[in-house]
Amino acid sequence: MNPYVLLGAAIASELLGTTALKLSEGFSKPVPSLGVVLGYGVAFYLVSLTLEELPLGVVYGTWAALGIVGVAAIGTVVFDEPVDPVGVVGITLIVAGVYCLNVLSSMAAH
Repeated sequence: MNPYVLLGAAIASELLGTTALKLSEGFSKPVPSLGVVLGYGVAFYLVSLTLEELPLGVVYGTWAALGIVGVAAIGTVVFDEPVDPVGVVGITLIVAGVYCLNVLSSMAAH
């Protein structure tokens, strides 16, 4: 399977786990708490598969960066958390960094 598809699935799983973490209210709610464990468990498993084909720096940099962007978007849309122009600039820079790392850099497997 394409390692970038696996990485995308790992990021999506992490986003589900992180959203469940917010909803778990300090692990006091059982169903969201289970979602945290499952979300992160699947995410780490998929990242481990991705690391079989892609360099560690590319995988972790992409996973962390797109996780930040995704969580910021979920926070804004789902939890009505504020976003300001400086935050938008920061998120844009993160996306630009992921593009550079995966498309322009020779670090990634092309």
